[in-house]
Amino acid sequence: MVNEGPNQEERDDTPAPESALQADPSVSIHPSVSINPSVSVHPSSSAHPSALAQPSGLAHSSSSGPDLSVIKVSRRRWAVVLVFSCYSMCNAFQWIQYGSINNIFMHFYGVSAFAIDWLSMCYMLTYIPLLLPVAWLLEKFGLRTIALTGSALNCLGAWVKLGSLRPHLFPVTVVGQVICSVAQVFILGMPSRIASVWFGANEVSTACSVAVFGNQLGIAIGFLVPPVLVPNVEDRDKLAYHISIMFYIIGGVATLLLILVFIVFKEKPKYPPSRAQSLSYALTSPDASYLGSIAQLFKNLNFVLLVITYGLNAGAFYALSTLLNRMVIWHYPGEEVNAGRIGLTIVIAGMLGAVISGIWLDRSKTYKETTLVVYIMTLVGMVVYTFTLNLGHLWVVFITAGTMGFFMTGYLPLGFEFAAELTYPESEGISSGLLNISAQVFGIIFTISQGQIIDNYGTKPGNIFLCLFLTLGAALTAFIKPDLRRQKANKETPENKLQEEEEESNTSKVPTAVSEDHL
Repeated sequence: MVNEGPNQEERDDTPAPESALQADPSVSIHPSVSINPSVSVHPSSSAHPSALAQPSGLAHSSSSGPDLSVIKVSRRRWAVVLVFSCYSMCNAFQWIQYGSINNIFMHFYGVSAFAIDWLSMCYMLTYIPLLLPVAWLLEKFGLRTIALTGSALNCLGAWVKLGSLRPHLFPVTVVGQVICSVAQVFILGMPSRIASVWFGANEVSTACSVAVFGNQLGIAIGFLVPPVLVPNVEDRDKLAYHISIMFYIIGGVATLLLILVFIVFKEKPKYPPSRAQSLSYALTSPDASYLGSIAQLFKNLNFVLLVITYGLNAGAFYALSTLLNRMVIWHYPGEEVNAGRIGLTIVIAGMLGAVISGIWLDRSKTYKETTLVVYIMTLVGMVVYTFTLNLGHLWVVFITAGTMGFFMTGYLPLGFEFAAELTYPESEGISSGLLNISAQVFGIIFTISQGQIIDNYGTKPGNIFLCLFLTLGAALTAFIKPDLRRQKANKETPENKLQEEEEESNTSKVPTAVSEDHL
């Protein structure tokens, strides 16, 4: 446990001698003296009413919030982020479970490839109008309420899908998927918020990476498991049986995770885990305008550039994930299982990249440099993947896709943490939400456009289309200035802060003291 002002705490625990205070009745107890409000002090008759034992700055402890005078990390923090990571994983699995076996669900429901693509794109579409209301709810009701709501909707959507195990019930599976897509809105904006609220200054980037890690793991499992559980057979009754097994498993897992969220998730720790978070609590105003915060963010040119570049990168990843099965089957017919394994390789490599990036950022704090290098390497990986996909050797595709995924997926938590730095002390829920809106918008545009290009011209022109936009993203990233506001807040020393507050208080109170003495 680290105290903001240990010397001050020692003084507060030792009451001042009354004889010293009462020696001269004309002595005025000045409010700038660092005295804890709980200490009983007898002011002289000349003391101004406003000068009676007021709390100073961050040392004040609100009865309704955490104790801001103590900086301490909670033991519960890792349980919180791991449970969140798990139910985020479950939701991400449900996003990609149709796309990873696109051709099989087309046959089972008798619908087009574009209809199955929309089961993935509905996740992107619902996020756009619902982000602002959910971000407001996050600010209004806090982490626990949002976590419970997201987990409950994820569980409900999983069980609704069990009512769609007949070929004519495609609308029911759409309803279940839409419910899961609403749950996703309550999930995607949480990683950076959980990291800031629960983790210390040297852990936030790692914690954010772990939180994003769950989402990526869910996508990886979504590529791997459906092709194994649901083989490509012609008999629709057998297909219904295999699909039901997958739906029952995910429904049971979602229910278990809802119970764990209810038990483990708490609103916030007893003490702020970092000085930046303590300052954030102190600066938070209950009357702050929510729309005003968003307007303020869009005045931040560096953040606006990050919103665009993040959307281009994440949108390209969403399009690749949705269309991967179609691209692999185009060149390697009958390789549904290997198409899923290639997707698994992309995401597992990206998870490794995300963790390494998080650890590197916690140690180096080189947000701009790391983000730019990862973006450029994403572009390089995409170009190599584009020109090796049609060589006829699956092992080459595994290598090139994994290399691309290491950087492309590894970039996602970097964007969250860079945004938190550029926009501090604004809410992480708002900044990450705006990043995700950009990702969903570009994801829909890229998925529809690349899908049409693939159908009409082949996979190479479709992938070159993404390469062009990744080039634009890398160029724009170079123009972002590394204004690391959260790091600056963490480097401020409490002693300097208190001294500045005392000097300001002295300046404001001197005229009153002189006037009373003169009278």
